[in-house]
Amino acid sequence: MDVSPHPSEAAKTTVTVLVTGANSGLGFAICCRLIDEFLFTRPQSQTLYLLFSTRDTRKGNDTLRRLNAHLQKTIRNGGRDHLVETRVELENVLVDLTRLLTVKALAQQLLARKQRLDAAVWNAGLAGWTGIDYWAATKEVFTSVVQATTYPEFMIGDVGALAPSQLSGYGSVHTFPEPGLGKVFTANVFGHYMLTHWLAPLMDGRSRVVWISSTSALPHLFDVEDLQGVRARMAYESSKRLTDLLVLNSETAAARREVETFLPSAKTADGGQGGRPKMILTHPGIMVTNIVDSSWWMVIGMLALTYLSRLLGSPWQGIQPYKGAVSACFAVLAPPSQLQELEEREGKGKWGSACDHWGHERVARMEVEGWGFGGELGVRPSGSVSTSRPGRREPTKESREEFEEVGRRVWREMEALRIGWEGRLGRVEVDA
Repeated sequence: MDVSPHPSEAAKTTVTVLVTGANSGLGFAICCRLIDEFLFTRPQSQTLYLLFSTRDTRKGNDTLRRLNAHLQKTIRNGGRDHLVETRVELENVLVDLTRLLTVKALAQQLLARKQRLDAAVWNAGLAGWTGIDYWAATKEVFTSVVQATTYPEFMIGDVGALAPSQLSGYGSVHTFPEPGLGKVFTANVFGHYMLTHWLAPLMDGRSRVVWISSTSALPHLFDVEDLQGVRARMAYESSKRLTDLLVLNSETAAARREVETFLPSAKTADGGQGGRPKMILTHPGIMVTNIVDSSWWMVIGMLALTYLSRLLGSPWQGIQPYKGAVSACFAVLAPPSQLQELEEREGKGKWGSACDHWGHERVARMEVEGWGFGGELGVRPSGSVSTSRPGRREPTKESREEFEEVGRRVWREMEALRIGWEGRLGRVEVDA
């Protein structure tokens, strides 16, 4: 993957990236891959300042130790001078996305530094699964291994799960009864949504906000009448479809007013408009991780089926988190001509971590139902991957209009929710 910097970026000395949920799985792999690709593609004059979030200090210290070990291994394997080590600075920050007061505290901490944020990777989240429906899983596997491992619908969701109280802690303005928030929705979408708005002063038109979606963000698993997925059978998948709707509609005329209040354009030093950060949609493909607790035999079984699915032609079975991290790292490090200008020409897309039969990973666009590959009917940009599944609807003019209309409503309701909760929690304040 070519991630050589744009000439206008080459003179920068520090590239600051924030990755949430970095203590294990995909988040840890994204941090490792960012270190590797930064060291081997960016000029010696540039330094990576990598902020990674965990929920507590113990996990943070453990993640820092393992990232430092990975850095040393990268230096040894690359035959590089140990001075290369000084080009990477690591720092743990604490946040629990289900508790908005900790989101606010992190925003205040980072805003106080007045340090520009080049990219944020919103990876942290919850699966919201309580187990597996083994009968449904068996049926899906025998019907189609590829479908069962790419768009699984046999997970048992924790229907009705709510996030903990948001007002019982430091810094809240009010203590009156509060409306409940869906737990998975808050962890996967709303906590990051609030953090994006609060950190906007640290970003400009060159910054990127990378959202992590999923292959299983299917339209029938999301109901706009249940935005938070509290009643959803599969709240995780509902939250990922919501993510798709938010990001892909972030540059449409339908959502322009809400986007402008959510993410106002930055001011340049001379008072001009510096632009707003680009929201980029990615997904890691299919990985075998510990996102849900499973017995050892279940993990081995899923691993075997996923390898079989890859051999049968599925393009999304990366399996290892490091391979799954390729799309997020591309979204962070790719030069504007390879990403932002490409999306301007060919439409906004969902960038996935694809691989061939042998597991060689690459970045490819994935079709999003109702949107297509780039928002244009019948247009398939080079490097895109077509997949099919039972129940898939062919894109039409009507489905494209529906996607944008639902996106408009989603943005309107998310902004109303943000404003309401900002009123309850109080605005982010930073000492001058």
